[in-house]
Amino acid sequence: MNTTQRNVFAATALTLAALFGASPSQAAAPATFNTIKQINAGDLNVGYVDEGPANGPVVILLHGWPYDINSFVDVVPKLTRQGYRVIVPHLRGYGTTRFLDAQAPRNGEPAALAADVIALMDALKIDQATLAGYDWGARTADIVAALWPQRVKGLVSVSGYLIGSQEAGKQPLAPEAELQWWYQFYFATERGRIGYEKNHRDFAKLIWKLASPQWNFDDATYARSAVSLDNPDHAAVAVSNYRWRLGLEKSEAKYEALEAALAKFPSISVPTITMEGDANGAPHPEPAAYAKRFTGKYKHQLIAGGVGHNLPQEAPEAFAQAVIDVGQL
Repeated sequence: MNTTQRNVFAATALTLAALFGASPSQAAAPATFNTIKQINAGDLNVGYVDEGPANGPVVILLHGWPYDINSFVDVVPKLTRQGYRVIVPHLRGYGTTRFLDAQAPRNGEPAALAADVIALMDALKIDQATLAGYDWGARTADIVAALWPQRVKGLVSVSGYLIGSQEAGKQPLAPEAELQWWYQFYFATERGRIGYEKNHRDFAKLIWKLASPQWNFDDATYARSAVSLDNPDHAAVAVSNYRWRLGLEKSEAKYEALEAALAKFPSISVPTITMEGDANGAPHPEPAAYAKRFTGKYKHQLIAGGVGHNLPQEAPEAFAQAVIDVGQL
C-alpha cells in the first residue's frame, strides 16, 4: 500500500468510525513504514527506511529517545514527493538495528552514534546528505556536521546546538533545571538500570507526556513506536548514554579523539535551520545561547501551536519544509 492509499484508507476508516460509533483508534491503526531494509554498517546491522527516487538528493532523518523512526512517518512522503531520497535509520538500540558483535559494548556515547551515521553513509555509498533530527538525532546530526562538514549539505536541528562533553556535564545547574533531568540521575543507579529494563514501555510513555504536554497522542500511536524499544540492546544503550554524560562511563578508545574534538565545542559551518516547538517540555537551551555556534548560513524557527519535543511528529509539515528550505539558504 503506497502513501496515497494509506491516507485514503485512514480517511475511510475515520468516516466509518463516525457513522457506526467506533473510536478512530478502534477503526484503524496509524500508518507506518511498509519496508525496513537492513545493511551492515560499521559495528551494526542497521534497520532503515529508504524511500523516494534512488538518484534524488539524500536526506537522512534521525530520531531521538525514547521514540523511533515513526516520528517521521508523515515527513517522509512530503519529501519524496519533492524528489528527495529519504533514509531513516533505527539508531543503535532501536527497532531492527543490531550489533554485529555479541560482545561489543552497548555504548550510547554521542560520538558512537555520529560514527554510526558516517558508517551508514559509507555502506550506502552516500557522499553527502542533508541531516535532520531532534533529541538524540539532533545531537548526532550536529556532531556529524561539526566533525565531517564535507559529508553534510545542510542541517535541520531541533533545539539547536546540542554538542556537549563530560567536563561540561560536571557543572551543576539551577535546581529547576536539574529537576528536568530526573531520569538521568535515575539511570545513574543500578535500581534505575533495572527499572528501565523492566518498565521501558511505561517509562517512555511518561517521557512522551512530559516532553510534549499538549500533544494528545493515542495509545495506537504510542504502541507503534514502543515496539522499537523492545530491542534487546535498547535499555543498555539508553542507560549508557546518560551515564556517559555524567562521567560515570568512559569513552570507548576508538571514540576518544572524537570526544576530545567535541569537548572544544566546534562551530558548525554548514547551512543550518534550528527549530523549537513552543511547548517543548524537555530540557532544551534557549536559541540565543547557541546561535553563535552556527557560522554558516543560519536561520531559527519557532513553531507555534502547542508543539512539544517530538517536533517532526507533532508538526510534520513545518519540519519537512525546513528540510527543503535549508537547501535554499
